Amino acid sequence: MQLDFHYYATYCAAFLAGYSHEECMDICYSAQFVDECTAAFLSRIMVPDKYATTQLNLELMDMPTDILGLQKITGIWTAFHFLPYDLYAEKKWASKRYKNKYRLICGPNGELVSKTIDLAKDKPLQAVGIAMHILADTWAHRYFAGTPSLVINNTNYDFYELIPDGNGFTERQISFRHNATLPDDIEKGLYTNSLYQGNENSIMNLGHGRAGHFPDYSFARYKYTPMWGNYSIILKDNPSDYMNAFCQMIYAMKYLRGSNDVFELEKYDTNAIADYKDRIRGILEKRQLNANADWKAFGEELSGMEIEDFNINKYLDEYRGALIEQKKHTFLGKFLNAALDQKMMVKSEIQKSGNFLAGFSSRKIKRH
Repeated sequence: MQLDFHYYATYCAAFLAGYSHEECMDICYSAQFVDECTAAFLSRIMVPDKYATTQLNLELMDMPTDILGLQKITGIWTAFHFLPYDLYAEKKWASKRYKNKYRLICGPNGELVSKTIDLAKDKPLQAVGIAMHILADTWAHRYFAGTPSLVINNTNYDFYELIPDGNGFTERQISFRHNATLPDDIEKGLYTNSLYQGNENSIMNLGHGRAGHFPDYSFARYKYTPMWGNYSIILKDNPSDYMNAFCQMIYAMKYLRGSNDVFELEKYDTNAIADYKDRIRGILEKRQLNANADWKAFGEELSGMEIEDFNINKYLDEYRGALIEQKKHTFLGKFLNAALDQKMMVKSEIQKSGNFLAGFSSRKIKRH
C-alpha cells in the first residue's frame, strides 16, 4: 500500500473507530512512518538500525545476501510489510529450503494478525498505527513473501490486469519495464518492476518487486500464475480486499480503544461505513496513481478538521532535543520501542516454527 491508504485512509478508519482528530493524526502518522523509518533516517538521530521498519532501495543494494544479510532483510519485511499467513503451511513439492520460504507468504487473517493486534493493546497510539500498517498490508501484499525468493515472488509474461468493462472485465496483459525514473502508465498498462535476476536470493526478488507498485494500487485487479501455486491462476481483487482492510482496521481499532471486548479474525465493521460505502468504493475503484486527495477530502469531511500533509521530520527536533532518559517518552521514542516489540514478536514466532530465515529473537534485547 501507499501513503494514500496508510496515512489518509487510516485517519478515516481511526475516526470511524471513535478516536479524536488528534489521536487519529498520531495513529495515521505512525502507520505511514513504518514506510519511512530506515537506517538512513535512524542515523540522523543516532539510533541503531535494529529499530528500522523498512529499507531504502540503496540500503538493500548494499546488503550482502549471505545468511546474516538475508536474515536482516527478512526480519524487517516479514514483521512490517509481509506478515506471514501460516508459519506451518505444507507444500508437497517443497524441500525444507523452499518450504520455509513458502511459509512466509503473506495473507490476511492469519494467527500473526491476532498477535500483532494484541501486542498493540494498551500501548501508545504509535503501536496502534504500526499495527494498522501491518494489518492493511496483509491484504495488499497477499501471495508475496517478505524474503528474497525467485520461486515465491517472481512474475512472468502471464500477468493480466482485469479492467472493468460494463458488467464484466476486459483482460489486458501487463507490460513491465525497469526504468524507475518514469511513472507507471495506467492507461497503457505499463508498470515499472525490479530487474529479473535468476539468483533465488537476489534482493530483486523481494516481496512484490517483480510486480512493481501495481499490487499497491487500490483499483488493481489482476491474475497471474506463480510457481509456488503450481502455475495455477491466482486472482487478486484489490477493491474488495482494500474494503475489507478498511473495515477490519475499524473493527481492530475499536478493540484497541476499548469499545470492543475482543478481536477476532475475519470480522469487519461494515456498519461503521454504511453511510459511506459508495463513497469509499468510488475512491478504491478510481484508476489513479495515488488517492491522497480523495481520502484526505473524505477524512476532513468526517472530522471537520484539517489533515496536515505527512512530514517525515515532524518529530525530529522533539527527539533530538530530549534528554537521553526522556527520549523514550517522545513521539519517535514510543514508535521505536513499539516497532522493536513487533519485530521481536514476529521473529520469535517464525523461529518457534523451526524457520530461521528471519534470524533469531532475543527477549533480553536492550530497549530504547
